[in-house]
Amino acid sequence: MPFDLQPTLKGELLELRPLRPDDFDALYAVAADPLIWEQHPASNRYEEAVFREYFRGALDSGGAFLVVDAATGRVIGSTRFHGYDEAKSEIEIGWTFLARSHWGGSYNREMKTLLLAHAFRFVSSVVFLVGPKNLRSQKAMEKIGGVRDGMRPDGRGGESVVFRISAPAS
Repeated sequence: MPFDLQPTLKGELLELRPLRPDDFDALYAVAADPLIWEQHPASNRYEEAVFREYFRGALDSGGAFLVVDAATGRVIGSTRFHGYDEAKSEIEIGWTFLARSHWGGSYNREMKTLLLAHAFRFVSSVVFLVGPKNLRSQKAMEKIGGVRDGMRPDGRGGESVVFRISAPAS
């Protein structure tokens, strides 16, 4: 069965659905907050031109999601699957950001839980690349069970900390 990179995933707090071109304005309204990006390697992603490139890449990836607050219907962020490697039975989850109003654990935890449950139908391992200075995201990864697994170049050629979560033994 081929990996479905863009299903619609629903939880109690969130809905993740495939990102569409007409989502730009609503998603940029969230991403325009400079504090979201302050620890991120692309700390200027709040600038419209920079975010437009990120958004184009998200659409081109074929694995990007719009994250919607299930209670309000408000757009609160984005995430994506990337780098599916059938031979390694591995995929990356990344490019994730949430509105600051939804920081603090429960929303990120549910989002990652939905993505991991879906991914583990197809792979045995999921990796997350986090900027070395992005301590907030590193702590969030540890909270959801991510285990540090060395360093790896990211899509921009910089070094990232690798976190790995393996499928539960069946």
